Amino acid sequence: AVACAGIFPLIHTGRPWLAFYMMPYPSTMGIWPQFRSPLIWDVFAVSTYGTVSLMFWFVGLIPDLATLRDRSIRKPLKVIYGMLSLGWRGSARHWHRYQSAYLLLAGLATPLVLSVHTVVSFDFAIAIVPGWHTTIFPPYFVAGAIYSGFAMVLTIAIPLRKAYALEDFITMRHLDNMAKVMLATGLIVAYGYFFEFFLSLYSGNKFDVFLVQQRLHGPYAPFYFALILSNILVPQLLWSYKVRHNVVVLFLMSIVVNIGMWLERFVIVVISLTRDFVPSAWGRYSPTFWDWATLIGTMGMFATLLFLFVRVLPAISIAEMRELVAETSEEEK
Repeated sequence: AVACAGIFPLIHTGRPWLAFYMMPYPSTMGIWPQFRSPLIWDVFAVSTYGTVSLMFWFVGLIPDLATLRDRSIRKPLKVIYGMLSLGWRGSARHWHRYQSAYLLLAGLATPLVLSVHTVVSFDFAIAIVPGWHTTIFPPYFVAGAIYSGFAMVLTIAIPLRKAYALEDFITMRHLDNMAKVMLATGLIVAYGYFFEFFLSLYSGNKFDVFLVQQRLHGPYAPFYFALILSNILVPQLLWSYKVRHNVVVLFLMSIVVNIGMWLERFVIVVISLTRDFVPSAWGRYSPTFWDWATLIGTMGMFATLLFLFVRVLPAISIAEMRELVAETSEEEK
């Protein structure tokens, strides 16, 4: 997901072959990035988040890579896994340093989730475009990221759980807890929708009021109502214990939420830009071949990287499962 996100600042420059201009390197001409531009904020936020996420992911894999190294039969694989495992031998000193580093990276990654999506929301919030210039966007985007993130985890985990017979590892308790988190963050997102609607009317700003009218009655109103249905109404079924414990329904609901979050971005971007301050600039958006290619291409890139990961690396941490089995055995004694 971070790899796909890194593509979009390149596209937004309009000239991706000059993307290195966004990096603060000591050039001969003394050209530095415009640090007041939210596009530069995106570059630093996404690159920092990507770096910490990659380190967190890799450090967590080190014991498993050592296991793959020890069990590999072919020499090339043994060499590759041996290099990636960084000389892991499973000693007490290795485990102590591993757990310290893993805990530290987890502590860094958690606030980065908040900061990255807050910075992304600033792309809209600092603009004067109706529907964008609002202070509700930072917490609204953070809650939406967690909401769609858990929906995507369910979309991926449920088929993998069935395909690889992982029911003993990804239990109904895990799925139930993810559904509860999705319900809670969905309510926060619903509050954000309501508050955004309320502020537009309460402010008395004629441009914001007009935007609300366009969302409800304009040419893109079906997208807005589909958004409300997908992100607010359908997830209310998660209050039911039976729904949360029905794997098929849970999978379908996760897909609905993912579609709804995509519609949210569509509504935010398209409706505001097609109905701005100047009526002569109004128009209708129709996606081009390159728009569809970008959307489908990023989805394909995500799926490709996911399948490669599942194919060559453990989908579930072997070391953590061993630790869990040992703890369970001690409790039973």
